[in-house]
Amino acid sequence: MSSAITVRGLRKSYGEQTVLDGIDLSVPEGTIFSLLGPNGAGKTTTVQILSTLIDADDGTVQVAGHDVATERTAVRGAIGVTGQFSAVDELLTGRENLLLMADLHHLPRAEGRRLADELLARFDLVEAAGRTAATYSGGMTRRLDLAMTLVGAPRIIFLDEPTTGLDPRSRRSMWQIIRSLVDDDGVTVFLTTQYLEEADELADRIAVLDHGRIVAEGTAAELKRLVPGGHIRLRFADAIALDRAVAVLDSAQIVGEEFTLAVPSDGGVAALRAILDRLDLHDLEPSGLAVHTPNLDDVFLTLTGHATDSKETVR
Repeated sequence: MSSAITVRGLRKSYGEQTVLDGIDLSVPEGTIFSLLGPNGAGKTTTVQILSTLIDADDGTVQVAGHDVATERTAVRGAIGVTGQFSAVDELLTGRENLLLMADLHHLPRAEGRRLADELLARFDLVEAAGRTAATYSGGMTRRLDLAMTLVGAPRIIFLDEPTTGLDPRSRRSMWQIIRSLVDDDGVTVFLTTQYLEEADELADRIAVLDHGRIVAEGTAAELKRLVPGGHIRLRFADAIALDRAVAVLDSAQIVGEEFTLAVPSDGGVAALRAILDRLDLHDLEPSGLAVHTPNLDDVFLTLTGHATDSKETVR
């Protein structure tokens, strides 16, 4: 799979404060990549460099096959950016905002109107199309903001904390839209977020950024296996089978549920197979099985020593 974004040795400082301390990233085309971290970790700075808004101090960055330092125009032609703060003009209607973007992209008037109608329908904004954006709810404004980003038909979209401040229902609506961009349109999404649930729900791969460094990277399942606390729960038919299983399985502990054992495990297929094979060797078969792995909250706390809502200077 080709790489949509490649970052090597990226560094950025403001005075004596190091914001990015030599990070490496690779984002495959047609995927959702999440950069997860607390306020102040360097997420927004990363997006600003990748989208040509600011210069890096050191390192190389390629976006859509173009160097962000020497081919800025080509990079800008391939990307769309939706930041933490909406770019919507609240004095214009929803339709007028989209038509303005079409004019900025030099689209023919007829094409701009057609595209505006299409996007209003796709983002469930048809009924609100003639109202000024100042009357929109937070969720509607974010949907319009993202729709405006799509006017330029970008191959790569940077979403910098796109659901900040939204209620749970609006957040989930945005999640569906973001996933459809990849599944239906084949775009690549680079998502920054401090919401662990958001990264877990959307991202094909996640990089954990803390104090300007990548401290872990992988799928959500891979990251969860990095921290202790995972286990496999096995339920047996009766106390006799339970006692035999305790004797067979190392480190197994009886838990509160009736005839149930908890066996420490990373939750992977190999570990599960080894446990079941050992039980089978002794003619033991569990009546129920469940795999319990740590969530991303546990992962982040273990890797960084603090939660994602830590208060730091935002960069």
